[in-house]
Amino acid sequence: MEERKEDDDGGDMFIVGRSSNHNLQRKVQSYSQPLGRDATPAGAASKHIVNRKHSLDELINPFYADPSAIDLVSAVSLDGSNAGRSHSYPHYQGFPLSSSHHKQSNSEEDIRFQHSHLPPPLPPIYRSIGGSLGSAVPYQFDRRCGSSGSSLSESDGTLTLERAMSEFGGAPGTLPEFMGNGGGTGIFRVPFRAAVHPGRPPVLELRPRPLRETQAGSFLRTMVCTGTQLWAGQETGLRFWNLSDVYEVWNGRLAKRGDEASAPFYESGRTSPVICLVADAASGFVWSGHKDGRIRSWLIPKQGSESFSGEGGEEDKIIPENSIAAGSCDPESLFREGLSWQAHRTPVLSMIITSYGDIWTGSEGGVLKAWPWESIEKSLFLTIEERHMAALLVERSYVDLRSQVTVNGVCSLPAVDIKYLLSDNSRSKVWSAGSLTFALWDSRKRELLKVFNIDGQVENRVDVAQSQEIHVEDEMKVKLTKKEKSGSMSFFQRSRNALIGAADAVRRVAQKGTFGEDRKTEALMIAMDGMIWTGCSNGSLLQWDGNGNRLHEIQHHSSAVKSMCAFGTRLWVGYINGTVQIMDLEGNLLGGWLAHSGPVIKMFVGASHLFTLASQGGIRGWSLTSPGPIDDILRTELSSKELAYTKVEKIKILVGTWNVGQERASHDSLISWLASVAKEVGLVVVGLQEVEMGAGFLAMAAAKETVGLEGSANGQWWLDAIGRTLDEGASFERVGSRQLAGLLIGAWARKNLRPNVGDVDAAAVACGFGRAIGNKGAVGLRMRVFDRVFCFVNSHFAAHLEAVSKRNADFDHVYRTLSFTRPSVGPNSGSAGATSVQVHRGGNSTASISDEKPELSDADMIVFMGDFNYRLFGLSYDEARDMVSQRCFDWLRDKDQLRAEMKAGKVFQGMREGQIKFPPTYKFERHQPGLSAYDSSEKKRIPAWCDRILYRDNRSISVAECSLECPVVSSISLYEACMDVTDSDHKPVRCIFSSEIAHVDKTARRNSC
Repeated sequence: MEERKEDDDGGDMFIVGRSSNHNLQRKVQSYSQPLGRDATPAGAASKHIVNRKHSLDELINPFYADPSAIDLVSAVSLDGSNAGRSHSYPHYQGFPLSSSHHKQSNSEEDIRFQHSHLPPPLPPIYRSIGGSLGSAVPYQFDRRCGSSGSSLSESDGTLTLERAMSEFGGAPGTLPEFMGNGGGTGIFRVPFRAAVHPGRPPVLELRPRPLRETQAGSFLRTMVCTGTQLWAGQETGLRFWNLSDVYEVWNGRLAKRGDEASAPFYESGRTSPVICLVADAASGFVWSGHKDGRIRSWLIPKQGSESFSGEGGEEDKIIPENSIAAGSCDPESLFREGLSWQAHRTPVLSMIITSYGDIWTGSEGGVLKAWPWESIEKSLFLTIEERHMAALLVERSYVDLRSQVTVNGVCSLPAVDIKYLLSDNSRSKVWSAGSLTFALWDSRKRELLKVFNIDGQVENRVDVAQSQEIHVEDEMKVKLTKKEKSGSMSFFQRSRNALIGAADAVRRVAQKGTFGEDRKTEALMIAMDGMIWTGCSNGSLLQWDGNGNRLHEIQHHSSAVKSMCAFGTRLWVGYINGTVQIMDLEGNLLGGWLAHSGPVIKMFVGASHLFTLASQGGIRGWSLTSPGPIDDILRTELSSKELAYTKVEKIKILVGTWNVGQERASHDSLISWLASVAKEVGLVVVGLQEVEMGAGFLAMAAAKETVGLEGSANGQWWLDAIGRTLDEGASFERVGSRQLAGLLIGAWARKNLRPNVGDVDAAAVACGFGRAIGNKGAVGLRMRVFDRVFCFVNSHFAAHLEAVSKRNADFDHVYRTLSFTRPSVGPNSGSAGATSVQVHRGGNSTASISDEKPELSDADMIVFMGDFNYRLFGLSYDEARDMVSQRCFDWLRDKDQLRAEMKAGKVFQGMREGQIKFPPTYKFERHQPGLSAYDSSEKKRIPAWCDRILYRDNRSISVAECSLECPVVSSISLYEACMDVTDSDHKPVRCIFSSEIAHVDKTARRNSC
């Protein structure tokens, strides 16, 4: 079965078909401004029609006055056979569909009238064109062209579906659309969504995945469960959830940004970043290890009581309020920070509590310390005024376990970071582990029992890493001494020796670093039967007995293991790709599912649930009985309540593209292009081509990309100029940008929409010489808008009339290889270059095309914009000029290379474009107004629609309704070129999308569980 990643929200993705669309109305909220007078297309409807028609007559009547025209509709196949050529009716529910209506077809058959010997019936003389409700425009009966630019029929008496849609328009206020073939299969298939994921158990969303931009200083890195509470460590402190309150709401309490949909939690005061947590329910404390090397105690609040006695204490005694154990904090806070001391000079990487109550902590360089419970207990019951004495008492009581096994400076323990500690309470043993080695200790005597590697072989040798470092350092000292004595040596000889020595040192370090990298230990746990399990970075699972003897190795998944958990007779394993698998005590696989869209970094059991923490910060709870028969019952129940937790938002998106030809635009040009229509939209995305060109600049840009740098002064000027045009700071906020050589893309969100836009990632693909130079290629931005994934790609493809195949290949390369998650090299890989807005930056992809599913395939909406360079074919320069002057755009569209290639399913498969009703945008003489400014040079380039904007949403059929099964439904309300702008040899193009976005109300669905 094809494995698919879900979108970490309620509307999940899966492979099987969807159920029928819901017909009930949902509350729709708009995040766009009122339509501006100058922004509305001529004759466009100003009111969004929400009611969806079910009657065939009701759908036909607005477009046909002549009853004979109904024959046209009756001839249309309604089983999806013409879905590949259908156009959008986003405000109406479609005709009755057969059971196979979700299968998208690429059929190009013409729709013929029943009486082929007669000419096709004509619409009335006065009828609005292109779906507009404005003033009626009379049709002209010239079969070649009319003033509206629409042809009525083919010369053989046939009328294609595309022409029918172009003739009679889409829904009011929207433009007819042309859809390319080939979009129903393979990597161009629309991602399927569902209200309830059918391939995994129903989930308890304790903390829905927050937007990355809201988590500065609040990223969750670890968690632990006390039985009744779930504690999590973050970059600025701790928080905990009462598991009995997970179905409650905030009840007037102020939630942090990004946590509005989370179950209510409590948060501590600010501390240094928390790296590890351990809960001791017996004593009633949670212990936290921090990046600054400190250890802190936190009293576990006892539920149902106003006192702060330890939860489940041995004698359940009340802790004195004035003691250190009771802690000090804000009187209104449930967090009680108690004992705190400096445990290490470096971060506390791992921590456990032994069966004797001692706390063992591991740090960098193999440092391992034990803190006796006797001194800790004594310090806890000192008064708050004696806190400094208490900290000093504990700090002096530790046992340095590494020093105990070091004799004459030689230590049998490797000097590697101790990332994992495990207490085998039944055998009174402690396991400490680095990436490739383990050490077994007697927890009572605090003595080393055994050191062994990942293969189970006992290691009786000195610290290899330390000796190698000393050896390298000695070699460098010798080289420096020789260099000082050889003053007569030539400069080139000294340089050669230095380079050889440095390369040799780097080689040795690289060899040391890569040894066993694919088998590094990533997780450690003990099962109910006393067996120890470790997970490796290659996905393998190793079973050990209590004495450190390796028993066997199994592998159920190829991804790296990131976390493990044991409870009862079950074992859970979390992987880097978000998968969770269940095994029995023998390691037999019982089941598994995709729990998150990112790595599962921690797992713990509490309140009959397995809680999983993803690297993005989301926490989900899974029933301990899953997978099981009760899952099907819960899925059915949740599906029946879909409307109760479905929210539909409505936004307008302005997308613009312009090949600026290395020029800087005037302020008036930017106003004409963007500002004049921006007041009605919530999101603006702009793509520019040829911001800068020239061999020197392209070479420098390629060199900068290899070290993770991009951007230029010109690129920054354009971003600032567009920002000023959009009133950035007052009305809009920039959310991200990316530049690759002459390509630049930027995005701005309106302030009232900004809290719902985030997780912005940037990426770039070069399509120039050797797929390495950025004169041609693409830059893209991916973002989450109301929990749905939107991708915007600015492209510049190969030039020249005859290079059609090269342009098709450029698109294919961009679509397959554009990666927003591939890490880039260099120190600045975390930013998007030509912007001050911090965005996650994917690398400049130069990878070859593989069989892996492209990241663009999983987006809910993709918008391609740019200078695609497709030309008009089969006509001369004079013919093209003549057709443009007569506005015979329908005739010219038949000569458009892009449309022909899309019909053939060779490029932009399954994508849509609004009907072109504007003159070709290339090539013009600069600073000359009017259509007379087309290229008059010696070359006389044939005018062409090089600059285009295309898109794909969640619809597999054009009449699909917005729902959790089809969460993004868009239509085009404006698609035009700004012919009055003369700064470049290209005209800027703009397009406004009206998008409906269905998403899950996480709080409402959590209460539906």
